[in-house]
Amino acid sequence: MSEEPGDEPGLLDLAEQLYSLPLGEFTAARDSLVKQHRGTDLARDLKALRKPTTAAWVVDLLVRHETEQVEQVLSVGAALREAQAAMSADELRTLTRQRRKLTAAVTTTARGLAREHGLRVTEAVAEQVQATLTAAMVDAECARAVRSGLLVAPLETTGMDDVDVAGALALPQALGFEAPAAAPPEAPPRPELRVVPDPEAAAKARAAAQDELDAADEELAVARGSREEAGQRVEELEARSLQVQSEIDELRRRLAELESTSDEVEEELGEAEEERDEAQAALEDAQAERDRAAAALTALDP
Repeated sequence: MSEEPGDEPGLLDLAEQLYSLPLGEFTAARDSLVKQHRGTDLARDLKALRKPTTAAWVVDLLVRHETEQVEQVLSVGAALREAQAAMSADELRTLTRQRRKLTAAVTTTARGLAREHGLRVTEAVAEQVQATLTAAMVDAECARAVRSGLLVAPLETTGMDDVDVAGALALPQALGFEAPAAAPPEAPPRPELRVVPDPEAAAKARAAAQDELDAADEELAVARGSREEAGQRVEELEARSLQVQSEIDELRRRLAELESTSDEVEEELGEAEEERDEAQAALEDAQAERDRAAAALTALDP
């Protein structure tokens, strides 16, 4: 947000500054701001700002440093929701596949970005990051929350449940705010280079290569594990889909039977009502005849 010359930064501006800091610096920086504004309402509001969870901080970091990728995620999510509303099955399937690939790819980017900023992301945190990105694609309010860059907790939704978006944000007015992209780091001045032979160059190069290989092996193991879990999830959902379709077919068959039975009952009801009306008429005729006979007998009595 922009400020007029001479204006003091407001709560939202200060929150933007705080949540763009490295995770380990948040608490100290917040407490410092509270001291600067001691005795004001702003100090109270600043003190109430919560430190983000690791997953929320990684998503906030992604929003600021990979803004274009995040915009792509939100754009595909909007298209996906539009396809769902229009009931376009082919487009829905295509966009759903694209959503899964995109959230997985962006989560990988987020892990690398966090590592560059001194934080190693565990598999559990990565799952929360991907769930938050998925929620942003499924739910428009979640998308606005993610784009704010002021998340303090991860998000998760199936699209059918209510999400406590406000509870996942640093402050209510963050919804609708869009965190600015971080400025690219300035290139350091190029030092004057002189070739100095390093007697340990080969050993250092080998050690560096071994470190890279170890890191690559670790990433490969994580990727294989994620692929296996995703495959299992697909199999579970396919089985569930078949089960649900079977239940739908059974309900349709049962509905057809009940509709047929309803038609038969309606027909029998009509016939029974006609028989009742005829019996009622016969009863009334018999009652009238009986009354006439009784009256005739009474007339003959001395």
